Formats: sequence, C-alpha cells, structure tokens
Amino acid sequence: MTTATMYAVVCAGAAACLTVGRDEGLRRARLVLASGGAVRPDTRWPWERWRRPLDRFRREWLCLPAGAFLAVLGESVLPLLAGAVAVPLLGRRLRASEHGRTRDGRAGAVIALCGVAAGELRAGSQPGQALLTAGRATGALGAAEAAVLAAARFGGDVPAELRRASGEPGAEGLAGLAACWLVAVDSGAGLATGIDRLEAALRAEQEQRDSLTAQLAGAWSTVVVLALLPAIGLALGWALGADPLRVLLHSPAGLCCLLVGGLLEAVGLYWATRIVRAGSGRER
Repeated sequence: MTTATMYAVVCAGAAACLTVGRDEGLRRARLVLASGGAVRPDTRWPWERWRRPLDRFRREWLCLPAGAFLAVLGESVLPLLAGAVAVPLLGRRLRASEHGRTRDGRAGAVIALCGVAAGELRAGSQPGQALLTAGRATGALGAAEAAVLAAARFGGDVPAELRRASGEPGAEGLAGLAACWLVAVDSGAGLATGIDRLEAALRAEQEQRDSLTAQLAGAWSTVVVLALLPAIGLALGWALGADPLRVLLHSPAGLCCLLVGGLLEAVGLYWATRIVRAGSGRER
C-alpha cells in the first residue's frame, strides 16, 4: 500500500467518525431541547434499525400471494379475487388488534404513572415534580405529554391537561388523576392517598379485564377453528386423492357450494365474533 493510499484511508476514516459524531451530537441536542431532560444513548443494534422498513409491510397483503397460489393451483381467477377482497377485511382486523394492544399498554402505563407519582410524593417531591418524573418514566401521557408536563412545570392548568389526555384510548384513568389533583388543590387533601386509591381501583379493573380475557380464550379458539374448517376440508380432500379446487371452481354445483359455503362461513364468523366481543365488553 502506497503512502497516498494510506493517507486516503486515514482521511476517509476520520471523516466518517466526525460525521457520525456530528449526527449523534445533533440528535442529542434536538432531544435535549425537545424534552428538557437527559438523553440516553442509542444502544440499538444496527439490524434493529434496518427492521423499520420491514415493519411497515402490512401482513394483510399476504392474502394476494396466497390467492395467486390457489388461482394457479386451481386454474381459476376466483381465488385471486377472493384474496384481493380479503386484504381490507384482514387489515381492519389486524389494526383493531393492534389498537387493542396499544390501549391495554396505555392502561398499564397509567397505573404505573400513579404508582411512581405516589412514591415521589411520599419521598418529599412537589406535585408538579412528581408528575414530571412519573410522566417521563412511564410514557403514559402519550401525545399530550408535552402539554401536561409544561403545565406541571410552569404552573398551568394540570387537571385540564390531564382530562384532555384522558381522551386517548386506554388513558381514561388520567381523568381520575385530574380529579385527585383538583380535590387536593381545592381542599388540601392528601394527593398521595388519593393517587394510591386510584391506582388500586385501576389495577383491580385491569385484573378483572385480564381474568375475562383468559375466560374467553376458549371462545376465541372456537372462532379460529371455525375459520380454519374450510382449509381443513380442502386438505382432507387432497389427502383422499380428490381435486376439490377443480370441483369447486370448474363446475356449476361446485360454484354454488362455494358461494353458499362462503356466505355461511362469513355469517358464522361474524356471529361468533360478535358474541365474544359482547362478552368481553368491547362491542362497538
């Protein structure tokens, strides 16, 4: 390796280090100015950062290749059309499940917020500082975190901001925290005691929901089995040496059976899901 090449490699390495350091410094400065607190270093592995584009891929689009495979196997365009129709339906179901998980996570974060705030108050912190510490530690305030923390820091209307933040799914417990804050300010009652009682009530409600979810697990299993029955029937037909797709897709009787069976399957799934959702208290 020549001297010029060695100098070029050293300069390139130095430039890369300076660029990475500059980007990291800019990132830290932006986060410090945005939140007013300390910034943790980004300790994620590189492959976790590269997963972001993959996470954006919607799983419901897998219905299209599945429908295309069945269309080629059965030599008909009907499975491809069915896969295209299933994309928005499955997407809606997946988004509903994702929203449910987000709601449950937010509810757990609100309970943790109450516990941390009560602990900070008993340790001698002021209410505003206790709310600041609990909000940053748990992330229960969501999109309204900046407004609530600003109100707590600069003497704003904290109960109003908490009630506004309670409008997000799963954050309904913040309305109780706003009531405790308002009563403590107006009457001088102990805020830590009220937050403790609120935490106990929210935790009992969460345990009741978890118990109900566990009891409904069998019903959801029935819904899943009902959804898989057509695929199991087709697999049994292939195992017996028949060609069920050709019969269903290329004969008048098969097309009639496919239409009637699809309608009955859709009605059965809707009915069973409606019953389970009504039992879980999440019926819209």
